[in-house]
Amino acid sequence: MSTAALLLLVLAVSIFGGSDAAWCVCKADASSAALQKTLDYACGAGADCNPILKVGACYNPNTVLAHCSYAANSYYQRNGQAQTACDFTGTAMLTSADPSANGCVYPATPSSAAVTSSTSTTNPSTFNTTNGVLGGIDPMGTTSSMDDSKGGLLPKSTTVSLLSILLATLVSVIV
Repeated sequence: MSTAALLLLVLAVSIFGGSDAAWCVCKADASSAALQKTLDYACGAGADCNPILKVGACYNPNTVLAHCSYAANSYYQRNGQAQTACDFTGTAMLTSADPSANGCVYPATPSSAAVTSSTSTTNPSTFNTTNGVLGGIDPMGTTSSMDDSKGGLLPKSTTVSLLSILLATLVSVIV
């Protein structure tokens, strides 16, 4: 019976014990105009863009791509790492490689993206903002942030394999 309890504990930890970190970054092959639209949308729809302001830790490198990536990731994290929160009509993608560098730390979890500790005062006209999600203008200029990619959340193959092995072992112990 203790083996079954141990297997259930391992199963619970594998399911609920965490997940691989993921970041949302803008694609280097996207046009500057598309990256700017994504940056503007993310900042206007709730991303924490203070770190990419001139006095922020993530201002450098001062490129549209770098600023777009930080804003898109902040938006993605603040939206609970929902897969659809990192599409931006194809200008961004998910990665498991931490893009943090040179003192600029990209949030890796929704909770780390939720609170901003900034002592600087920002000028609200710094970014060309939109009205946000559902009713705002998405990065391609349409009036909805919904896409038709039909993307969904799929379980990781390693989790499914582990789950299958644990369930088979549990059944054999009980029977």
